[in-house]
Amino acid sequence: MSGHSKWATIKHKKAALDAKRGKAFTQVIKEIAIAARNGGDPDSNPRLRTAILAAKQVSMPADNIKRAIQRGTGELEGGQIEEVMFEAYGPGGTAVLVHVATDNRNRTVSEIRHIFTKHGGKLGEHGSVSRLFERKSQILIAFEKTTEEQLMELVLDAGAEDIRNDGINWEIISPPEAHEAVVTAIQNAKIETVSAQVAMIPVTSVKLEGKEASQMLRLSEALEEHDDVQDVYSNFDIDEKVMEALAQ
Repeated sequence: MSGHSKWATIKHKKAALDAKRGKAFTQVIKEIAIAARNGGDPDSNPRLRTAILAAKQVSMPADNIKRAIQRGTGELEGGQIEEVMFEAYGPGGTAVLVHVATDNRNRTVSEIRHIFTKHGGKLGEHGSVSRLFERKSQILIAFEKTTEEQLMELVLDAGAEDIRNDGINWEIISPPEAHEAVVTAIQNAKIETVSAQVAMIPVTSVKLEGKEASQMLRLSEALEEHDDVQDVYSNFDIDEKVMEALAQ
């Protein structure tokens, strides 16, 4: 499991629910609108189905989901949203991917570049770090919610590839096309998830300590707080105790 995912889990435990929900709603609404450009019928649009599933996981009202779909299909007016995936380098030579959804590309590029420069990183060229990640379904479940044996029985039959133990969560990795089936299997078993998404999973990691570790976590925080940022992925590995201390 990537250090970035551990960091997200630690912050999730400490964050105010209302603030997190507000950010989550904004992210999901944008994703639904983008996905709906390829058709407003979730039965024939896998990306839209996944986005709606994510919306239900954050308890988004059905009316909000409907309006986001209509904005994407053009039935409702709204600014055109563009997707951009930034590839960059963080402190210590870490690889970072930043997925944004913006209605003003030039402004967002400038602001994301500034965040990296301020926190010891820099933007890279297209293709510079994306090869260090794989697109996978990633589902995180707290240890106390289930056992490895129960999970194996549930998710392997649904199409999962692997179950990992990171010391905080069970991490279930699946092909993107199996995401919906694996999430549904977990939900049907009444098991609560920490998160469930189709994500960019690092294939290698970079160990960070000291100043570089704190710089990396400040960079992650700054990126995640940006209004246009949908997701941040990185291959940093930082000791859990260090992350806990820095999260205080």
